[in-house]
Amino acid sequence: METRIAVISIIVENSESAEKINSILHEYGEYIIGRMGIPYRRRGVSIISIAMEAPQNTVAALSGKIGKIEGVSVKTAYSGAVFND
Repeated sequence: METRIAVISIIVENSESAEKINSILHEYGEYIIGRMGIPYRRRGVSIISIAMEAPQNTVAALSGKIGKIEGVSVKTAYSGAVFND
């Protein structure tokens, strides 16, 4: 299986979306290397970074599911290296 390392950046402008985001992230937990969440209270948003290693279609599926949530913006960056396990 070919995998890539990716970072998904999430900006949450609607705090009611947090439960949905956490549920989706839990589904993909086996691929997540680490997660960092920063509540930016001054602006009323949260910033989440997800580092993961997974097949590209899995990363895209996770990013797509989160991106469909209202009040949430998502961007993904991939490493150039491909790993075969």
